[in-house]
Amino acid sequence: MDWWVGWLIAMAVLGVAEMLTLTLGAGILAFGAALAAVAGALGLPLPVQALVFAVTSAAGLAVVRPVALRHMRRPAALRTGARALIGRPARVTVEVNGESGRVRIFGEEWSARAFDGDQVIPVGTLVDVFEIEGATALVHPRE
Repeated sequence: MDWWVGWLIAMAVLGVAEMLTLTLGAGILAFGAALAAVAGALGLPLPVQALVFAVTSAAGLAVVRPVALRHMRRPAALRTGARALIGRPARVTVEVNGESGRVRIFGEEWSARAFDGDQVIPVGTLVDVFEIEGATALVHPRE
């Protein structure tokens, strides 16, 4: 059997392993096996084919994989809209309790409820927005 066929089989097995694991490691090794298969098809001896596989795989694992992983692990996109208000400070403009109230968040007036339903928060208190439910901010006094 020609060695380039063996490299193609290795490439297929590694390609399937990459599809099942999604780790990028097996995919890079499959690419190295593909280049070794090309070297074998060109008639280069087995030690040269193995060297092509080793150098390509090592370079891919050392250079390409870390860059790809960094791009895959980017932080979540910036929060926009009402979700961007979570964690922001607000000032109570109408007394807030477990059922109703109003707060001013970045100059906008929002309906509000106390995060702790039994709590009553007086006018003028600085609060943090814990959650947004529809058009209502759930707030808790700052400590």
